[in-house]
Amino acid sequence: MVAAGPWRSRPGARTRAAQSTAPATPCATCASGGCPDDEEEEAVIGWQEKLFSQFEVDLYQNESACQSPLDRQYHQEILKLEKTGGRKNYRIFTYTDHDRFTNLEEHCQKMTNSDYEVTSHLAERMANVRRRRQDCRPMEGSTLKSRIITWEPSEEFIKNNHVINTPVQTMYIMADLGAYGKLGRREYEHVLCTIKVDSNGVITVKPDFTGTKGAYRIEMDGEKRELWKYTIENASPQVKQEEEEREQRVFKDLYSRHKEYLSGLVGSEFEMTLPGTLRLFVNGEIVSAQGYEYDNLYVHFFLELPAYWSSPAFQQLSGVTQTCATKELGRDKVAYFSYPFTLEMFFTQEDESEGSLPQWPVLYFEVLSLDFWQRYRVEGYGSVILPSAPGFHTLTVPTWRPVELGTVSELRRFFIGGSPELEDMTYVRVPTTFKGERLSRFGFRTETTGSVTFRLHCLQQSKAFLESSAQRTRMQSVLDRLGGVSQQSSLYTVLEAFQKARRRMQEARESLPQDLISTSASTVHQP
Repeated sequence: MVAAGPWRSRPGARTRAAQSTAPATPCATCASGGCPDDEEEEAVIGWQEKLFSQFEVDLYQNESACQSPLDRQYHQEILKLEKTGGRKNYRIFTYTDHDRFTNLEEHCQKMTNSDYEVTSHLAERMANVRRRRQDCRPMEGSTLKSRIITWEPSEEFIKNNHVINTPVQTMYIMADLGAYGKLGRREYEHVLCTIKVDSNGVITVKPDFTGTKGAYRIEMDGEKRELWKYTIENASPQVKQEEEEREQRVFKDLYSRHKEYLSGLVGSEFEMTLPGTLRLFVNGEIVSAQGYEYDNLYVHFFLELPAYWSSPAFQQLSGVTQTCATKELGRDKVAYFSYPFTLEMFFTQEDESEGSLPQWPVLYFEVLSLDFWQRYRVEGYGSVILPSAPGFHTLTVPTWRPVELGTVSELRRFFIGGSPELEDMTYVRVPTTFKGERLSRFGFRTETTGSVTFRLHCLQQSKAFLESSAQRTRMQSVLDRLGGVSQQSSLYTVLEAFQKARRRMQEARESLPQDLISTSASTVHQP
């Protein structure tokens, strides 16, 4: 039974291994009374506590086999154990993080109750990955050796140099499952439990604590096919009430300091707009353009601010995307731009009338193509009215381009480059410079081209939103009506449609004769 838990006051692990059948011939150690007859052993092991195996006892007893200061330290500890009556563990031992055998990961061995376990290829390859601590430093001369190219690396060389740079301390709880008289042979060593602790304090125990799942099984190869069972339990003592309260106070102090640090980064004052002002943030993206005739597309766009709208001095209201090659997607050629842009603008309320709503800014754009000789062609014009509702919006806008009669213009566009262009891009809608009553486009020929996809994240900020939600008063101003999120998306559309219908009715009444209007009115009022 192996246990490893939250290492707070006294980290420890309890290991217990038992064999299902006892061998017939006892070893010399058991004959002298040093080994239990029922082949059952239990050990409580602390974090990085060293328990020597029979192989290590035989190895470090000879002082000439010691190669490092750690080996000589083990030599002295083994001599002290012999003077005090020898070691108490026989089959269960450990490899700590500083041992030369710590880089040995779990190899292909059965550690489950299934008789048909098959180790996957990923598990076999990951078993050769070694995690080293960051405080390890290369030995002398390693700088020169690291520059030498090893054309035929060995398996040990690959395993030792395949490093994951994660500071991890490792400890192995092992078992010597050899037969009587054969203890201390490396081929009978098996991993019972692997404990790893990283720099973040995360403890990894593999396999997990036993609990109610039953004991783990290890099947030995050979004539007898011995079956060993072992369990894993947490042997760490419970934390005292005083230590737990002290730990909670430390955590609380740490969290409060971290909160003060974050508040210092953000600031104590939240930036608010002036009264009667609406701030509009737009984090947009030109996603793609599809359905155009030529390749190597780019988009030029600019934002038009209507009356009562303004923008900061640092705000750029225009931009150009990168030139993007198209790829086949079904029947269309699609150019993926993924070009981000940010817009910030302010609306200052001046008219308090009930029926007036602000005109929203319009984003005009044109799609152009670039040929091999760096000549551009206009592929299409379009416009997008920024959404009046906050949130996320995906818009696919169709485009068109002007054309001339005959084939000469198309031949010129293909061979020489260039095409009919608009002097004013706002001509896509009603130009801002137009002051008349009727805009005639008779004789202006166009051709439908592809479409451009936009993603817009809109955010609105105003003091009127806060006041209307807090006081529950009747919405009187324009900004108050914009604050109604449930009605905001359709309010502008409904009012605009109502005003158009009202103008049509007035024009129809003006076109009718006066006597017909009076007759209709008198007929309506008759009972």
